[in-house]
Amino acid sequence: MPKHPFAARSTARPDTLRGKLLLAMPNMGDPRFERAVICMCEHSEQGAMGIIVNQPADHIDFPELMQQLQIPTPGECAQVGIFTGGPVEPNRGFVLHSADYLHETTLVISELVALSATVDILKALARGDGPRHSLLALGYAGWGPGQLEAEIQENAWLHTEVDTDLVFGTEAALKWPLAMAKLGIDVSMLSPVAGHA
Repeated sequence: MPKHPFAARSTARPDTLRGKLLLAMPNMGDPRFERAVICMCEHSEQGAMGIIVNQPADHIDFPELMQQLQIPTPGECAQVGIFTGGPVEPNRGFVLHSADYLHETTLVISELVALSATVDILKALARGDGPRHSLLALGYAGWGPGQLEAEIQENAWLHTEVDTDLVFGTEAALKWPLAMAKLGIDVSMLSPVAGHA
Protein backbone atom coordinates (compact mmCIF):
# COMPACT_ATOMS: atom_id res chain seq x y z
CA MET A 1 0.00 0.00 0.00
CA PRO A 2 1.56 3.33 -1.00
CA LYS A 3 1.76 6.33 1.28
CA HIS A 4 -1.46 8.28 1.62
CA PRO A 5 -1.69 11.68 -0.07
CA PHE A 6 -1.18 13.70 3.11
CA ALA A 7 1.99 11.91 4.28
CA ALA A 8 4.06 15.11 3.90
CA ARG A 9 4.38 16.94 7.19
CA SER A 10 2.68 20.28 7.39
CA THR A 11 2.96 22.95 10.03
CA ALA A 12 0.22 22.26 12.55
CA ARG A 13 -2.16 25.16 12.96
CA PRO A 14 -3.66 25.88 16.37
CA ASP A 15 -7.14 25.22 14.95
CA THR A 16 -6.23 21.91 13.33
CA LEU A 17 -8.59 18.98 13.75
CA ARG A 18 -5.78 16.46 13.37
CA GLY A 19 -6.07 13.84 16.10
CA LYS A 20 -9.69 14.71 16.88
CA LEU A 21 -12.98 12.95 16.16
CA LEU A 22 -15.27 14.59 13.61
CA LEU A 23 -18.96 13.84 14.20
CA ALA A 24 -21.65 14.19 11.54
CA MET A 25 -24.67 16.24 12.54
CA PRO A 26 -28.12 14.70 11.97
CA ASN A 27 -28.78 17.16 9.14
CA MET A 28 -25.84 15.73 7.14
CA GLY A 29 -27.09 15.71 3.57
CA ASP A 30 -24.60 13.11 2.30
CA PRO A 31 -25.75 9.53 3.07
CA ARG A 32 -22.14 8.32 2.94
CA PHE A 33 -21.48 10.31 6.11
CA GLU A 34 -24.76 9.76 7.97
CA ARG A 35 -23.94 9.45 11.70
CA ALA A 36 -20.25 9.17 10.80
CA VAL A 37 -17.50 9.26 13.40
CA ILE A 38 -14.23 10.16 11.68
CA CYS A 39 -10.78 10.04 13.21
CA MET A 40 -8.98 12.99 11.64
CA CYS A 41 -5.51 11.98 10.44
CA GLU A 42 -4.48 15.22 8.75
CA HIS A 43 -5.82 18.76 8.58
CA SER A 44 -3.88 21.63 7.05
CA GLU A 45 -4.26 24.42 4.52
CA GLN A 46 -3.84 21.77 1.81
CA GLY A 47 -6.97 19.90 2.94
CA ALA A 48 -8.01 17.20 5.36
CA MET A 49 -8.07 13.41 5.57
CA GLY A 50 -9.75 11.08 8.04
CA ILE A 51 -10.93 7.52 8.59
CA ILE A 52 -14.58 6.67 9.31
CA VAL A 53 -14.50 4.36 12.35
CA ASN A 54 -18.14 3.34 12.70
CA GLN A 55 -19.19 1.91 9.32
CA PRO A 56 -18.28 -1.80 9.28
CA ALA A 57 -17.48 -3.33 5.90
CA ASP A 58 -19.91 -6.24 5.78
CA HIS A 59 -18.55 -7.84 2.61
CA ILE A 60 -15.23 -9.15 4.00
CA ASP A 61 -13.55 -10.11 7.27
CA PHE A 62 -9.89 -9.99 8.29
CA PRO A 63 -9.01 -13.69 7.75
CA GLU A 64 -10.57 -13.53 4.25
CA LEU A 65 -8.60 -10.40 3.43
CA MET A 66 -5.34 -12.00 4.60
CA GLN A 67 -6.10 -14.99 2.39
CA GLN A 68 -6.75 -12.71 -0.62
CA LEU A 69 -3.49 -10.86 0.00
CA GLN A 70 -1.66 -14.19 0.47
CA ILE A 71 -0.45 -13.18 3.92
CA PRO A 72 0.15 -16.27 6.06
CA THR A 73 -1.90 -16.44 9.25
CA PRO A 74 -0.31 -18.87 11.72
CA GLY A 75 -2.91 -20.61 13.86
CA GLU A 76 -5.89 -18.53 14.89
CA CYS A 77 -5.94 -15.30 12.91
CA ALA A 78 -6.55 -12.14 14.89
CA GLN A 79 -9.98 -10.60 14.45
CA VAL A 80 -9.36 -7.08 13.28
CA GLY A 81 -12.46 -5.06 12.45
CA ILE A 82 -12.72 -3.91 8.84
CA PHE A 83 -14.49 -0.62 8.17
CA THR A 84 -15.52 1.47 5.20
CA GLY A 85 -13.05 4.27 5.89
CA GLY A 86 -14.54 6.69 3.39
CA PRO A 87 -15.51 7.17 -0.24
CA VAL A 88 -12.05 8.12 -1.52
CA GLU A 89 -9.92 5.26 -2.92
CA PRO A 90 -12.09 2.48 -1.44
CA ASN A 91 -9.68 -0.21 -2.71
CA ARG A 92 -6.80 1.09 -0.58
CA GLY A 93 -6.30 -0.17 2.93
CA PHE A 94 -5.30 1.87 5.98
CA VAL A 95 -4.72 0.62 9.50
CA LEU A 96 -5.71 3.08 12.21
CA HIS A 97 -4.03 1.92 15.40
CA SER A 98 -2.75 2.76 18.84
CA ALA A 99 0.56 4.59 18.85
CA ASP A 100 2.41 1.68 20.49
CA TYR A 101 3.31 0.37 17.00
CA LEU A 102 5.51 2.51 14.78
CA HIS A 103 7.02 1.70 11.39
CA GLU A 104 9.19 4.06 9.35
CA THR A 105 6.18 4.92 7.17
CA THR A 106 3.68 5.28 10.04
CA LEU A 107 1.93 8.64 10.30
CA VAL A 108 1.83 9.56 13.98
CA ILE A 109 -1.45 11.44 14.38
CA SER A 110 -1.27 12.07 18.12
CA GLU A 111 0.17 10.47 21.24
CA LEU A 112 -2.79 8.07 21.15
CA VAL A 113 -3.29 7.09 17.51
CA ALA A 114 -1.31 6.51 14.34
CA LEU A 115 -1.97 5.43 10.76
CA SER A 116 -0.05 2.83 8.76
CA ALA A 117 -0.65 1.80 5.18
CA THR A 118 1.87 -0.95 4.46
CA VAL A 119 1.71 -4.71 4.11
CA ASP A 120 4.13 -4.91 7.07
CA ILE A 121 1.45 -3.92 9.59
CA LEU A 122 -0.99 -6.43 8.09
CA LYS A 123 1.62 -9.15 8.48
CA ALA A 124 2.26 -8.06 12.07
CA LEU A 125 -1.48 -8.14 12.82
CA ALA A 126 -1.83 -11.58 11.23
CA ARG A 127 1.06 -12.86 13.42
CA GLY A 128 -0.52 -11.30 16.50
CA ASP A 129 2.35 -8.89 17.21
CA GLY A 130 0.96 -5.68 15.78
CA PRO A 131 -0.39 -2.70 17.74
CA ARG A 132 -2.48 -3.31 20.86
CA HIS A 133 -5.54 -1.69 19.25
CA SER A 134 -6.31 -1.42 15.55
CA LEU A 135 -8.93 -1.32 12.86
CA LEU A 136 -8.55 -1.71 9.12
CA ALA A 137 -10.23 0.84 6.88
CA LEU A 138 -10.91 0.54 3.17
CA GLY A 139 -10.76 4.04 1.70
CA TYR A 140 -10.76 7.37 3.48
CA ALA A 141 -12.64 10.64 3.74
CA GLY A 142 -10.92 13.59 2.08
CA TRP A 143 -11.53 17.32 1.75
CA GLY A 144 -9.88 19.91 -0.48
CA PRO A 145 -8.46 23.22 0.79
CA GLY A 146 -11.11 25.07 2.85
CA GLN A 147 -13.82 22.48 2.14
CA LEU A 148 -14.04 21.02 5.65
CA GLU A 149 -13.99 24.49 7.24
CA ALA A 150 -16.93 25.50 5.03
CA GLU A 151 -18.87 22.36 6.02
CA ILE A 152 -18.23 23.07 9.71
CA GLN A 153 -19.55 26.63 9.25
CA GLU A 154 -22.69 25.10 7.71
CA ASN A 155 -23.14 23.06 10.92
CA ALA A 156 -22.54 19.72 9.20
CA TRP A 157 -19.89 18.60 11.73
CA LEU A 158 -18.95 18.75 15.41
CA HIS A 159 -15.66 17.61 16.86
CA THR A 160 -14.31 16.19 20.10
CA GLU A 161 -11.14 14.66 21.48
CA VAL A 162 -10.13 11.16 20.39
CA ASP A 163 -11.14 8.46 22.85
CA THR A 164 -9.30 5.21 22.06
CA ASP A 165 -11.85 3.11 23.98
CA LEU A 166 -14.57 4.58 21.81
CA VAL A 167 -12.61 4.21 18.54
CA PHE A 168 -11.27 0.70 19.08
CA GLY A 169 -13.32 -0.89 21.84
CA THR A 170 -16.92 0.17 21.26
CA GLU A 171 -19.53 -1.52 19.08
CA ALA A 172 -19.82 0.40 15.79
CA ALA A 173 -23.50 1.33 16.23
CA LEU A 174 -22.79 2.94 19.62
CA LYS A 175 -19.81 5.09 18.60
CA TRP A 176 -21.81 8.05 17.24
CA PRO A 177 -24.27 8.43 20.16
CA LEU A 178 -21.48 7.93 22.71
CA ALA A 179 -19.21 10.46 20.98
CA MET A 180 -22.09 12.95 20.90
CA ALA A 181 -22.73 12.27 24.59
CA LYS A 182 -19.10 13.24 25.30
CA LEU A 183 -20.10 16.70 24.04
CA GLY A 184 -23.15 16.69 26.32
CA ILE A 185 -25.55 16.05 23.42
CA ASP A 186 -28.45 13.63 23.80
CA VAL A 187 -28.99 12.41 20.23
CA SER A 188 -32.62 11.55 20.94
CA MET A 189 -33.22 15.29 21.33
CA LEU A 190 -31.66 16.20 17.97
CA SER A 191 -33.84 16.88 14.97
CA PRO A 192 -32.52 15.75 11.58
CA VAL A 193 -34.01 18.92 10.05
CA ALA A 194 -32.24 22.19 10.77
CA GLY A 195 -33.87 25.60 10.90
CA HIS A 196 -37.47 24.68 11.74
CA ALA A 197 -39.21 25.82 14.89
